[in-house]
Amino acid sequence: MQSLLNKKIVLGISGGIAAYKAPELARQLIQEGASVQVVMTEAAQQFVTPVTMQALTGNPVYTSQWDSSIASNMAHIELSRSADAILIAPASADLMAKLSLGLADDLLSTLCLARDCPLLLSPAMNKQMWEHAATQRSAQRLNTDGVAILGPASGFQACGEVGMGRMLEPVEITEQVIAFFQKKSLAGKKVLITAGPTFEAIDPVRGITNHSSGKMGFAIARAAVEAGAEVYLIAGPCDLETPLEATGKITRINVVSAKEMHAATLAAADCDVFFAVAAVADWGIAKPAKEKIKRQGKAAPSIEFIANPDILLDVAKAVKMKGSKPYPYCVGFAAESTDLEAHASDKRQRKGIPMIVGNIGPDTFASDFNQLLVIDETGSKKIPQAEKLQLARQLIGLVAKKI
Repeated sequence: MQSLLNKKIVLGISGGIAAYKAPELARQLIQEGASVQVVMTEAAQQFVTPVTMQALTGNPVYTSQWDSSIASNMAHIELSRSADAILIAPASADLMAKLSLGLADDLLSTLCLARDCPLLLSPAMNKQMWEHAATQRSAQRLNTDGVAILGPASGFQACGEVGMGRMLEPVEITEQVIAFFQKKSLAGKKVLITAGPTFEAIDPVRGITNHSSGKMGFAIARAAVEAGAEVYLIAGPCDLETPLEATGKITRINVVSAKEMHAATLAAADCDVFFAVAAVADWGIAKPAKEKIKRQGKAAPSIEFIANPDILLDVAKAVKMKGSKPYPYCVGFAAESTDLEAHASDKRQRKGIPMIVGNIGPDTFASDFNQLLVIDETGSKKIPQAEKLQLARQLIGLVAKKI
């Protein structure tokens, strides 16, 4: 899936050691389907060459506002008019200061001032430079002017210090650019998502769990952030990175057992939408052993099960009406081995929820692909097989129309 297909992006590179990441960033953007046109400042050319960027993008690299190869000798006008966005990475403290004041003394700054498309900046500088009051004023002015600031992150810096000011990694910047172009159908909304399995301990080294990689729930979390929502992601044990963490719009709470997930979910249940995606174990162990249960010949130990709390049902019971619509809007998930539509429809009725999503196919758990059956009061609708992120975006679009 190419999430930036047919997008034209001007990639501006200003001076700073983080410019060494620009070639990889260009490659990531192109892999997502974008056409990349590079503009470099004089200082940027001390860290990466125009030849490198031209080889990677397949397009000429512009470095001077006096470049006569562009029609009318007006590169600052021509380059911005065909662009869907201008992305500057790295954006130095000097460049941010100039742009915040409307100063334009080279091609890149003039291009930004003359643009009629969105501007995104990924700052990169020493931590003292980032924390300096003047830089913070620049960032605040730019934000007020509608410029999107991507990062920075905290980490080791070229100067040997550690702190805020490190440029986001190319994959993180690319993900945020993709998110920027998504429809903001959930802007101002709070979305709660459970994802992954739960693990119910038998003893300190054994337990029972459900099949779940967490990929579908994490894809929905990413799609919700892309749609402008504030997201709370309650994750059972799974080895997945938090999606779009650098945006600051997602809070992840890690849990292990069904009881822990139940408590965390109810604590965050004051939300607009609840996606109950997690594969929660229906039963727990009544009395988990404090020490490892030793094998005694061929005899199996006797284990007593108890019912775990029903997370979706308890959230659904607390639903209130906001006007004529339920708050939160609850979306359940169903994984069945037979008669998916019948069992999922029955589950929707029993839980008293407006929508349930069934996973079609037995190989969905660890796969990056899935196909869904969406059931609500209007009937059922199949969403054909696709990458889980693509499915998540479609599902978010359906839910956004309901709330």
